[in-house]
Parts: sequence; C-alpha cells; structure tokens
Amino acid sequence: MSDLTLVLAPQMPADQAAIEKLDERVFGPGRFARSAYRLREGVAADLSLSYVARVGRLLVGANRMTPIRCGAKAALLLGPLSVEPAFRSAGIGEALVMKSLEAARAAGHHLVLLVGDMSYYGRMGFEPVPEGRLAFPGPVDPARLLYCALSKGAFDGVKGRVSRAI
Repeated sequence: MSDLTLVLAPQMPADQAAIEKLDERVFGPGRFARSAYRLREGVAADLSLSYVARVGRLLVGANRMTPIRCGAKAALLLGPLSVEPAFRSAGIGEALVMKSLEAARAAGHHLVLLVGDMSYYGRMGFEPVPEGRLAFPGPVDPARLLYCALSKGAFDGVKGRVSRAI
C-alpha cells in the first residue's frame, strides 16, 4: 500500500450503485440467499458507521454497519465487507473494519456481530459467539458467528434470537 494513497470515507447515498456492483463481483448473485443479507433486508445501513475505500477516484472497498437486535440488546451487523479482487491482501478490508469499529464505539454502540472467518476477524477483536447463546435466522455455521464487544462487558448476558432492528 505504500505506493497507493488509500482514502477511507463514510458511505454516501451516491456510492450505493458502485457498492452494489462491487458486491456482485465479490460475492456473486447467490449473496442474497445468505442469512446475513436477509437480516439487512428492509433496514437501512448506518452510513455514518459504514465506509468506502478509494484509491484516487476508484472505489476499491466497502463495508456496512446495520442495526440489529441480539435478544433484547441493540447491536450492529458488520457486512458485507467487500474489497476489489485486484486490491486484496493490501490491508484494505482490515482498515475498513477498524474504521467502522472506531466510529461505532465513538457513537456509543457496544456490540457488533458478523458472520465470517475467525482467522481473519480475530485480529480485529472479534470472538466466536459461544454455541447456543444466539439464534441466527437461517442456516449459519456456528463457528463463523462472531462478536466484538466495543465496551467492557458488552456481551455479558446477551442471548436469544438475532433479528432485524425495525
């Protein structure tokens, strides 16, 4: 990345078409069948916590933070996290995640959930949800259900069904 100038900025409504095209390239048409996508349906992402990554004018990455409920507790769902294939392994995904976590913490949020690989997200502060604590809608590999507590004790006592925050 030393020869590239990476700029992270909050998502804007004008970014949505480019983000949709990026998500399509990265995840394909089957992405809408995933359980996490179904949680996001009908709920607007919090654009102040969702970021894009640009190199020059080229959008090379994006992530979203969407309000959800974990049982009785308010939380955020991180994802999708998309990075243009030619720009992978350059730290862009991690930079986007860390920027969103910092913004969420600063805005007073306490808990973030995602479906992803512990080997990747663990270095950003995510931990596996203990089996049986949360019921995610639809099929999800329990080993891929991860959380990040943005404040001390934020995951204490959290249990129940993960649902849309409507």
